[in-house]
Amino acid sequence: MAQPSPRERLAPLVLGAIGVVYGDIGTSPLYALQQAFNPEFGVKVDPQNILGVVSLTTWMLAIIVALKYVGLILRADNNHEGGVMALIALAASSVGERVKLQRFAVFIGLCGAALFFGDGVITPAVSVLSAVEGIEIATPTFKPYILPLAVAILTALYIGQKHGTGRIGVLFGPVLAIWFVVIALLGLAQIMRAPQILNALNPLHGLTFMWRNGWIAFVALGAIVLTVTGAEALYADLGHFGKRAIRTAWFALVFPALLLEYLGQGALLLTNPAAVDNPFYRQVPDWGVIPLVVLATAATVIASQATISGTFSLVRQAIQLGFMPRMHIVQTSASSFGQIYVPAVNWLQFILVVAVVIGFGSSAALASAYGIAVTGTMFITTLLTFFVVRYGWKYPLWISIVSTGFFAAIDFVLYAANNLKILQGGWFPLAVALVVFTVMTTWKRGRTILLAKLRAEAVPLEVILESLMRSPPTRVPGTAVFLRAENEGAPRALMHNLLHNKVLHERVIFLTVHVASVPWIPADQRVTVTPLGHHCFQIDVHYGFKNEPDLMRALEFARSHGLAIDPMETSFFLSRQKVVPVASSKAMAHWRERLFAAMTRNAADSADYFRLPLNRVAELGSQIEI
Repeated sequence: MAQPSPRERLAPLVLGAIGVVYGDIGTSPLYALQQAFNPEFGVKVDPQNILGVVSLTTWMLAIIVALKYVGLILRADNNHEGGVMALIALAASSVGERVKLQRFAVFIGLCGAALFFGDGVITPAVSVLSAVEGIEIATPTFKPYILPLAVAILTALYIGQKHGTGRIGVLFGPVLAIWFVVIALLGLAQIMRAPQILNALNPLHGLTFMWRNGWIAFVALGAIVLTVTGAEALYADLGHFGKRAIRTAWFALVFPALLLEYLGQGALLLTNPAAVDNPFYRQVPDWGVIPLVVLATAATVIASQATISGTFSLVRQAIQLGFMPRMHIVQTSASSFGQIYVPAVNWLQFILVVAVVIGFGSSAALASAYGIAVTGTMFITTLLTFFVVRYGWKYPLWISIVSTGFFAAIDFVLYAANNLKILQGGWFPLAVALVVFTVMTTWKRGRTILLAKLRAEAVPLEVILESLMRSPPTRVPGTAVFLRAENEGAPRALMHNLLHNKVLHERVIFLTVHVASVPWIPADQRVTVTPLGHHCFQIDVHYGFKNEPDLMRALEFARSHGLAIDPMETSFFLSRQKVVPVASSKAMAHWRERLFAAMTRNAADSADYFRLPLNRVAELGSQIEI
């Protein structure tokens, strides 16, 4: 059978990237320019300001998206994977033994990951709500039904998450491709009516707008930046589609379509300033509003789906890297590893999304809350990229500063402009981010303290085995597998089993899971087996932070090391610690100890997380004070 040519292999990836990567930034025209002329900012709808705002919009797309993300950030891949967690791991490994820099990179990276969660709540809400609001343009009598309809769409979206996106995912690319073609044609039609809008391509109009309007223009930047929300998805989805497909999709379709659309909305405002109430839907006659609402709703649902899936993926990576407690994760596709469902995260996000839709009530109000999390994440991504450029790629300091400092300065200005909207709703994504950051740092710190305590109290495994073999207990048929942490010593489950059952299986395996700071560990490097004597073995299983933890499958790899394991003759012994917070402890603040204890109690079962057969698992518990 003939192999497909590189072009044939690229085409489906490009189409997939259009549907998944560019959904968020592709639906920004629904509300971005409208918010830039929000009456609260005081930007007059006159020709000079229109040219200035549209000029800033087009050059933001060129500088932030095309130059920064497509040109620079996509190069900072972690073994062909992207996203904030991949960048944290890459930056931390790039600085090597520089402990302070490593801690700083991890700290700001976790801030970026936490802000991503805040953005993940706002994106579905503002996207779907802005699409549905077009109904009001068709007929004002539908206005009372806008919020219920938006909530109904979001409810259906989150209910459908448990079924995965495999069946409908093939439609994402074609629907978004149609969306980009439609908005390009709408914009082109308006440009033909007012071709003078093409002067906005001159960046001097944007600079003049900033100089002439001063503080008002700075405030308006907080809305203009909405045109680039979703740019982070270019990097986050790098592993799914690859650099070439993402770049091709951007330059071949997405960038031209967005340019034409924003220029078209500007042209409409030049000829009809009253259309500022909703310049997107005002581009079409009354008969075209409802079809456009349907298409916009489909596009925003797809954009929201990409955000939700991205949140699931980030949670799994955080769990693997030890920043979050284990959660129940459902694989929704047998063929696609990236399609997962995290029930706890899904329903928590749903509650928050519906709350902000009802609480804020309109896309205009929600836009005030939008942007601060996005610009914060963009700024942190640039800082982390500096560590990669300087220490990972070994570029001279001046090149590293110039290549990232220019973008960092722009990101900081945009972030500062969005901070002005904290009281108008920007506090909400920051509050979500603060909670997530507290959870991640508390879990990481708590696990570090707990493991240190376990290691301090543990008896070295070699000592226990030597003692057992001098006076061996009764050996019973079968294989016993004891999970133990790295450098833990003899696992507590072994000690409790010997204390209570006074037997040892004829073959004993100590199994340790290691998670590396790379996305993937190849199958042939997944398992190492070390004989300990007397039919005892140490098995080390190595995962990347995007590998799926499946210990039964990992144990199959032990066969190639001469260790065949029959699942029906194997028992798994797990240690389960009940953490007891002690007020007198100085390891952590007492409230954080209580939070860590609560997370430990509610963490997903180890057997379920590692996909062990539940009828072959025995858990032995103990209490540990921290």
